[in-house]
Amino acid sequence: MSLSRMLENWSRLNQRDYYKDEPIMWGMSIDLNKCTGCASCVTACNAENNIPAVGKEKCGSGHTMSWMRIERYWDLPEGEADLAVEDSEYPERGAHFAPMMCQQCNHAPCEPVCPVAATYHTPDGLNAQVYNRCIGSRYCGTNCPFKVRYFNFFDYQEDIPHPMEMLLNPDITVRSKGVMEKCTFCVQRLRNAKGDQADKGIRGHVEDGAVQTACQQSCPTDAIVFGNLKDETSKVSHAWESHGVELNRHEQFNAEGERGYRVFEELNVEPSVMYLDRVRDTNA
Repeated sequence: MSLSRMLENWSRLNQRDYYKDEPIMWGMSIDLNKCTGCASCVTACNAENNIPAVGKEKCGSGHTMSWMRIERYWDLPEGEADLAVEDSEYPERGAHFAPMMCQQCNHAPCEPVCPVAATYHTPDGLNAQVYNRCIGSRYCGTNCPFKVRYFNFFDYQEDIPHPMEMLLNPDITVRSKGVMEKCTFCVQRLRNAKGDQADKGIRGHVEDGAVQTACQQSCPTDAIVFGNLKDETSKVSHAWESHGVELNRHEQFNAEGERGYRVFEELNVEPSVMYLDRVRDTNA
């Protein structure tokens, strides 16, 4: 989308239901009961999307670069305060994990603050980023409640020793210094799948399971389900429905046995990623 066209239609594009008639809206479900925190999803994401390994020193100085991270939490015995376990090396209960990436919000707070419209919403529900337009203001990263946008402080590709550059994925660009980047739901795979369907004469539909994100493909426990939320027969739609999570609501009302929730849902940002709460043994 050209900048002039976007500015001319800015008020219309920011209507919340502007893309309601589009046939595809990509969404995801992550079952925390199945997640073991192995981080294979993070590794696959880095390989698929040409994300540089910045190293321990740069991470320590705040130059972290990873489109996906594994957040670790510790369960505490019922009624016990954090201070009670502060001196022990590990808490009494085991850790549990939550993969965190761009939530592809439908009311994304990162989009309207970009001064050059480098981040915008696509008809199929993605928060897209135009690298050539980005000027590195980092307003989007500041406004993101999930902190999943990352800034390129260096030209990391210049440090890749020959012939390791042959490992880069040719389907996606290598970003340069001075731009923001984040998870795209592996948009290069989505566009290829839509292109394959178009070659068959089918437009506006991608068969469920025909495309997988790299994180979903690599998960050894099948904790991640991805697909079209507007396809009522898709696995991800069934997951959302069976766990009581609906779009266009900033508060869900789970019935007994339903574990679905969206992170920071109360902010009304409409994330496209649903998490299934981990089942805990409170009597152990």
